[in-house]
Amino acid sequence: MASIAGFRSLPLKISQLSLPAVLKCGQSFRWQSIQVDSPGNATDIPTQEWRLTLSDRVVCLRQTPTSLFYKAVFPSNASTSEEEREKSTVAWIRDYFQLDIDLEELYGEWSKRDTVFAKIKDRFGGIRMLRQDPFENVISFICSQNNHISRITSMVQNLCIHFSPQLLTIPNDDSTPVSYHPFPNPSALAQPSVEATLRELGFGYRAKYIQKTAALLCETHADPMEWLMNLRKMDVGAAREELLKLHGVGPKVADCILLMSLDKASVVPVDTHVYQIAVKHYGFRGSAGVKPNMTPKLYLDVATKLVNVWGDYAGWAHSVSDISHPRYYVAHVLLFRTGTFYR
Repeated sequence: MASIAGFRSLPLKISQLSLPAVLKCGQSFRWQSIQVDSPGNATDIPTQEWRLTLSDRVVCLRQTPTSLFYKAVFPSNASTSEEEREKSTVAWIRDYFQLDIDLEELYGEWSKRDTVFAKIKDRFGGIRMLRQDPFENVISFICSQNNHISRITSMVQNLCIHFSPQLLTIPNDDSTPVSYHPFPNPSALAQPSVEATLRELGFGYRAKYIQKTAALLCETHADPMEWLMNLRKMDVGAAREELLKLHGVGPKVADCILLMSLDKASVVPVDTHVYQIAVKHYGFRGSAGVKPNMTPKLYLDVATKLVNVWGDYAGWAHSVSDISHPRYYVAHVLLFRTGTFYR
């Protein structure tokens, strides 16, 4: 098995987690993909590294077809022991990627229930839902409205750079230091001046929603982060109702948040594309190729249809169906078939 200096590893097949597919499919927008040199041009060492800045560390991941390599970089003034850092990093990885859930078992179940899924499962393995920080998830998906992944990513990066202090720097291969900023907390985005700054940065109408949502959370809850975390304990309907009170959060954005950070695995966010899938493949009564008037009833009917097809983890199955879209096909299939990380 390959070893990488400075990294530890977990045995994990790529069919359980594919980093390129999961981290670039529009769930999270802060993972940075870094190309690194392979020592001595070794062919079994991955040359793609993924980095995410948490509040107290930068998590770095690499992957082979059978192993997940990880390390955490801490600020120089960190006071925890190496043992504590190792233990907490592994715990975070297991929680964030929900590694207690057997993805191969789910794929098998969906294939039995759905002949359409059975045809794509071998080409699109390793796609699982993240368990994100709810506040970051809320703000990121306010940014996602009428937007595309590269622009959302740029917006989220700007939020970190302008509203969160630098945690640390890590030198690139050429020794150039790169700054890493955590996601800002609610109070940093709640200030009245935030809207104007975000408009200058190109956020448009989303600027108002971000500032007002952060302000509402801070005004209404003594600990906004704890309140959002507690939505995980509510049933789907109650949690959705609370999210819909936030500025800029409609039904689809609320359902994305429920699925991606609040443990509601059965929730299927519905849009025109999902409606077309339901009509084309699953017998939902409608007109293929025609953009529907997405009424609340139609939204609910489509979501209910797909939950009936896929079951308790319908939202997870939907993410596989979505990533099988041609825009993701080449990069993921090359990775899954060969285990090679192409530059």
